[in-house]
Amino acid sequence: MATAQAQRVLSLDSCRALALRNNKQINISRMSKLATMNARKAVRTKYLPKVDALAGYEWTSREISLLSKTQKANLGNLGTNGLQHAGANLSSAISSQINGLVQQGTLTVDQAQRLGALMQQMGSGPIAQYIGSLGNAIGQELANALRTDTRNLFGGAIMLRQPLYMGGAITAANRMADISEQMADNDVNQKTQATIYSIDQTYWTVVSLRQKQKLANSYRDLVQKLDDDVHKMIRQGVATRADGLKVDVKVNEADMQITQVDDGLALAKMLLCQLCGLPIDADITLADETDGGASATAYPDPTFTPDPTLSSRPEIRLLQNAVDMSAQTTRLVRAAYLPHVALTGGYMISNPNVLNGFQKRFSGLWNVGVLVQIPVWNWFEGAYKVRAAKAATSMASLALSDAQEKINLQITQSRFKVKEARKRLAMAEKNISSAEENLRCAQVGFREGVIESTDVMAAQTAWQQAQSQKIDAEVELRLSQVNLEKALGILN
Repeated sequence: MATAQAQRVLSLDSCRALALRNNKQINISRMSKLATMNARKAVRTKYLPKVDALAGYEWTSREISLLSKTQKANLGNLGTNGLQHAGANLSSAISSQINGLVQQGTLTVDQAQRLGALMQQMGSGPIAQYIGSLGNAIGQELANALRTDTRNLFGGAIMLRQPLYMGGAITAANRMADISEQMADNDVNQKTQATIYSIDQTYWTVVSLRQKQKLANSYRDLVQKLDDDVHKMIRQGVATRADGLKVDVKVNEADMQITQVDDGLALAKMLLCQLCGLPIDADITLADETDGGASATAYPDPTFTPDPTLSSRPEIRLLQNAVDMSAQTTRLVRAAYLPHVALTGGYMISNPNVLNGFQKRFSGLWNVGVLVQIPVWNWFEGAYKVRAAKAATSMASLALSDAQEKINLQITQSRFKVKEARKRLAMAEKNISSAEENLRCAQVGFREGVIESTDVMAAQTAWQQAQSQKIDAEVELRLSQVNLEKALGILN
């Protein structure tokens, strides 16, 4: 029961499935595809308006002052200073008027002196003091009203930006994102085909080595039986010791072949386990190991005919993606040197604010505008960059054309190899019949004593070579068809 559980039978399809599920490079490509898909979605948002919110607070050690210290002091003494200035001017004017009246004879000198004393007493009396204090209060109130107290500043804004025309940059960026996603998908397909190709080659190598292991054991049994017969004949005196030594050498060679095949089979199975993501020491058996082989007609030639562009090949699709990407890069470079137009808008709020005088409270306003950027002069930098991008596009197109020619040649060569392998298998099957008949005749002749042991060994060697050639031809035909499917891009 334990042996049955430990041993695992794998078909070609199951090996492919295991490899595709466990291959790290394919998983990396799948994650890359997921990343490019999200990158494409991110680039799509460049068509949409962006809204940002901004808020802040700032404390300063000193406030902004609209008045100097001298101006504040003058406003605090506005009434006193104004009264003094007005009183001096008024006294001078009254004195001039009184002197004029005295000169005209309207007033006497004594009357003029009494009138001047009365006016001086009124200028320094309670009324003047009241007017002065009232003026001082008004000035101080004005100075206080002009105090900003900007040590605590609050501000906030909601800003909207909507691109209107970016020179085609957004469209080019979105097309590049689409191409990047296609490239990631093609990369997954390419690595999938490469993994399947490696699995098929290793799988059929294991199958061929298993068939050769059976062949080596059968050959060893043949030469061992011959060795036993020769030694019996030596004991009976009808064969020489030299004949026995020749057969012993063949037995040793057969044992060495078995050892080599066993080692090669073990290493090939380890490689297959590694490709499938299994432990390299896993005990596996392949479903085709017990297959006795098939005729050349059992391997039909793929009838798939690729289109002239060879779009079924992921390598061609990747190169075409590179051409398209380069073309969009040219548009993106050109867009950087074209006018850009964007719509802006938003709402701003602050405390303190100056929307209705200077107020220490929150208040805001709406705004809308248009931003236009027009490149004026850059010493033909844009033209040079566009030419460089166009040159890169031409290089990518040439690489694509070169790859298409080489792949067409590869497909033709693969078809020839399939036909050649089919012919070789048919010839190997005919050689099997001849070698088996030759071996039968040699064995009968040896038993009858008309053929020497060396002739029997030659017949056995020919039979082994014919069987080995048939195994090689079968595997070669299978692998040549795998090569053709890979060349056509239909290996899946």
